Amino acid sequence: MKLITGDLSPYSAKIRMQIYAMGITDIEFGLPAEFMTGKFSKISPIGRIPVMEVGDTIIPESEIIAEYLDDIYPEKSMVGDTPMERAKVRIVSRIADIYLMNNIFMSLSQLMTKTPNQGILDLLLGQVKRGMGALEQHIGTGDFAVGDKLTRADCTLVPALWMCQNTVPRLGTENPILATTKVAAYWGEIQKNEFADKIIEEMKRGMKARLDGTEAKMRAEALEKEKSSQP
Repeated sequence: MKLITGDLSPYSAKIRMQIYAMGITDIEFGLPAEFMTGKFSKISPIGRIPVMEVGDTIIPESEIIAEYLDDIYPEKSMVGDTPMERAKVRIVSRIADIYLMNNIFMSLSQLMTKTPNQGILDLLLGQVKRGMGALEQHIGTGDFAVGDKLTRADCTLVPALWMCQNTVPRLGTENPILATTKVAAYWGEIQKNEFADKIIEEMKRGMKARLDGTEAKMRAEALEKEKSSQP
């Protein structure tokens, strides 16, 4: 199996954290040139990472990949031990995916325009705040998001909260974690976890590559290589 993944992608990061925590060692990580050259839809019609390659089959979408890993390694499953616990894990994961990460991504796209639309930003960041409020109600009070051990809820939350802390302030809005009590306590604690720490370091590496021009250089090199290979 191969996971097509990028350091800074929070959706990819949640799958990598799950793989690390489950102790799976036979999955290769990579990012093909097609992703850098804007032709990734040739590999996956959705055109986004992560993608899991299993033989001749591709599996897109992080939540589907997460479920697939739980299905093929049931003894290592990270979705919870009881029906109620599994429901709680999925609730927290869905809040992080849809209300936090998705709205943050759409908000960050405004930074790429010459004249950001403040109305759109207010709408999207309002949804981020709404999601954080919902997370405050659903998250547990222990060291982990749900129950007393690491689950897929943590795998989704770690990159999502890292994005909240490190990208939302760039949009002129305070880090939404600061307005919480339970989420803030959880965020302070989960960063001590070895798998969370590993993911955070990878995302920091990805952010550095984006900001210092390394990512842009890689993209330019991929485009030049593609150009030179054409007849």
